[in-house]
Amino acid sequence: MPKLELYGAASCPYTADLRESLEINGRDFIEYDVEKDRDAYARLQALTGGQRTIPVLVEDGKPAQIGWQGRACIV
Repeated sequence: MPKLELYGAASCPYTADLRESLEINGRDFIEYDVEKDRDAYARLQALTGGQRTIPVLVEDGKPAQIGWQGRACIV
């Protein structure tokens, strides 16, 4: 199964929505709060070419989804 990483923030409701979707679908993932974890924020920027949009779902080391259903937060 591919390794999934969720980059988001507690203050972003779309992060919560994407997390809930992953959980409902039984997907295993690691979550990073980029507002609390500066290293995760730096990884997010490297993965997305400097974008500050969350949530970002990373699959096998590559961004698979940015935002949630056309909505996103900026950090």
